[in-house]
Amino acid sequence: MSVIGTTLMLLMAFTAPERTEWNKAEPPQMVESVSPCSIYNNTFLHGETITYKLYYNWNFIWLAAGEVTFRVREKENQYHLSAYGSTYKSYEWFYKVRDKYDTYVDKNTLLPVISIRDVQEGKYRLYDKVTFDQNRAKAYSLRGKSKETAELSEYDIENCMHDVLSIIYFTRNIEFEDYQAGARIPVKIFMDKEVWPLKVEYQGKEKDVKVKGLGRFNTIKFSPEVISGYVFGEGGAAMNVWASDDKNKIPLIIESPVSVGSVKAVLKEYNGLKYDLASERE
Repeated sequence: MSVIGTTLMLLMAFTAPERTEWNKAEPPQMVESVSPCSIYNNTFLHGETITYKLYYNWNFIWLAAGEVTFRVREKENQYHLSAYGSTYKSYEWFYKVRDKYDTYVDKNTLLPVISIRDVQEGKYRLYDKVTFDQNRAKAYSLRGKSKETAELSEYDIENCMHDVLSIIYFTRNIEFEDYQAGARIPVKIFMDKEVWPLKVEYQGKEKDVKVKGLGRFNTIKFSPEVISGYVFGEGGAAMNVWASDDKNKIPLIIESPVSVGSVKAVLKEYNGLKYDLASERE
């Protein structure tokens, strides 16, 4: 997975399809009161557009690698959630990326109905259109190197299954102020032909966090679980997410180590938020 592709994964799930060992000496507060099957949307609306600048750190040097933009469009009974990520031309001598993600979610539950990934990373190509039958706990994946060559497969999933885009908008609607720091919230996503049971640890509030180019913000902090090896390197180092401590709950900064170096996504600009970004400090 490329640097940009990895960072897209960080953003679109507040997590990634990997697992880690938590500190077993201190049993966590596991939050079971958050139902994955339905949640009321009180944080985003039609027209919301959020753009992040993506950085890769190698040998203590931060390189601006590209950008990813998230958009929300409202349909009759669905929200169309989309993300488009691409490398800057100055970075493409090293690696060129054009990634598109589209998910259609039910307005009443925020569960995905259709999820489409169209990935171009260097020479790697992937087209994967997943149709969810939430009532029958089935997923139908039309998957291949291109839309024209994709083949259809059927998978058993669990009830109330999310994908990498739907889970971030679902998570933004959780009332974190109801929980103490250390609470762990279970989430499940279906991706790459598998169901991934994961957890997001709420670490509490952190004030006066600097966001390059935008100012300083009061934040709520998360630590999604990852695994040693493959993308995220050895040692189980933590991924960290700082989101706005207001009604929008949009991610401001995401940092994570990878196998070689580390990646960071920083909020660049935003439009069409449902509420003022009240977490910004004067």
